[in-house]
Amino acid sequence: MIYKVLVIAKNTFVETLRQPIYAVIIVAAMLMFILSPSLSMYTIGENEDIRLLRELGLSTLFLSGLFIAIFAAAGAIGKEIEDKTVATVLTKPVPRPAFIIGKFLGLVAALALAQYVCAIAMMLMVRNGVLESATDTHDYTVLTMAGIAVLGTLLISAMLNYFYDWKFSATGVVTAAVFATIAIVFLYFIDPHWRFNPANNSLSLFDVYASVLLFMGALTILSVAVALSTRFNIVVTLGACIGVFLLGLISDYIYGQLADTHSWAIIGRAIIPSLQVFWVSDAILEGTTVTLGYVTSVGIYTACFSGAMVLIAIALFQRRQVG
Repeated sequence: MIYKVLVIAKNTFVETLRQPIYAVIIVAAMLMFILSPSLSMYTIGENEDIRLLRELGLSTLFLSGLFIAIFAAAGAIGKEIEDKTVATVLTKPVPRPAFIIGKFLGLVAALALAQYVCAIAMMLMVRNGVLESATDTHDYTVLTMAGIAVLGTLLISAMLNYFYDWKFSATGVVTAAVFATIAIVFLYFIDPHWRFNPANNSLSLFDVYASVLLFMGALTILSVAVALSTRFNIVVTLGACIGVFLLGLISDYIYGQLADTHSWAIIGRAIIPSLQVFWVSDAILEGTTVTLGYVTSVGIYTACFSGAMVLIAIALFQRRQVG
């Protein structure tokens, strides 16, 4: 059964990368990262511009992960059920729980890849910073590595598409991940003045922790989307997930203050994930740090919630007519 799960996960991962919407969302996030320094330079107060820049970057990262999770899950499960192609898979035979678990793992891998590329782009954006005055200069180490990554990704993807007929968008995302890794490793050791100086690389562990937290937040929405897509089409899944997302942002405010007096608030607080635990906006404004212990505790919460959603998805899919 484990082999079947891994095969389904691999196929789901490849199919998700081949979806045009997957690459479109990543490119849109990249464009937003490029525009963010220009949008955050008009601030009043010391260090306000870099705080706004970081918030814009994290917001873009969160929203890109949210939409990738929803569209990927609906496309990988809901579309297969609507097109009846899932019936062919289940006649192999493949147990229905193995199908759902394999789909979920493949979607998690695709989401992790997209978030990885976007998170590195965000950290490069934050390192480059905001030009506060006419005398400020760009971080040319960042611009050079970003340029090499973009040109290298386009060139290699085009060559592989031309000579081997590999899909350009899917190859581009994987190639971008490789170049992004090279860029961030190089910039970890090289400071803005092109000197070997890891102690002054202008990269923050805060951004790493924040990116991991936002990936976990997108993972919770992904698990909800997987559960919903076993019964509903992409339109209903998209609307319901957006509703869960909005309620999750204010769940502590809505349910927290009423949980002591109303039983429905207790149920709502247990069902709707609190997305505020993944968002570090308060830490940005207050200048506090995010600890590894906090990230670990949120990871346990994410694993429990996502695991519960996968079990619900399996239960819903057990009696779903697919033929």
